[in-house]
Amino acid sequence: MVVLLACWFPALLNPAHAQTFTALESMQIHANRATSSLLLYRGEGFQKAHLARMENDLKSLADTVDSFPGARNDLHQLHQILQTTLREGASFGREEDDMPWGWPLQMSKALRDFLTAVRSQQGADVRAELPAKVEYLTVQYLSRAYVGSFETAREQPDTYLGQDERRLVPSIDEQLAALDGKSNAAIAKLKTRWEFLKVALEDMNSGNNSFNTASGRAFAPIMVDRHARSLSNQWMALAPD
Repeated sequence: MVVLLACWFPALLNPAHAQTFTALESMQIHANRATSSLLLYRGEGFQKAHLARMENDLKSLADTVDSFPGARNDLHQLHQILQTTLREGASFGREEDDMPWGWPLQMSKALRDFLTAVRSQQGADVRAELPAKVEYLTVQYLSRAYVGSFETAREQPDTYLGQDERRLVPSIDEQLAALDGKSNAAIAKLKTRWEFLKVALEDMNSGNNSFNTASGRAFAPIMVDRHARSLSNQWMALAPD
């Protein structure tokens, strides 16, 4: 098990890089989660619990960025833009016309730009991005359910930031297939949750501009959000036996 996880998590065997690895992973996850919380807040009737969750996500993100010794100036600047954009989105009124038509694109760009800056930091390990991929797909799903399409980074087709479920679901499948679920109950539980979650994500129908699911079933954003958070938490909790 140690050899297996070392393949995916080289930082775990190198204490000098462990802090960098954890911070870069956490930044991507918390940025996506804060965006999902904002979408839930607007999409589910402006419930205070969702707004409070967004603020908690933003605090977790800010704490990670502020404590990361290798953060470049552009990372701090793009973090501020993302934080401001999400809080602006929470401030718009309840009516559809209260949100400027171009704001969802601004939200997409703010998230993409920040995640791009995180990934460009020295020491980023693209092999360890499974939880970020799951959370990024969740943002896309909630965006289609509540405000319309999410604009991915078309200039980055070879990174998860430029991909939707048509490439990310197979990519996540491949990463999970490399883990031996038969010898570890935690991994088996992780893979079981993913099999349930990916049914909804594959139904997102990103290639269609009608904003209907491929199956015709209703979107299930609360369910997808809940299971995505649980899955990424489970993944991050994995440690060598």
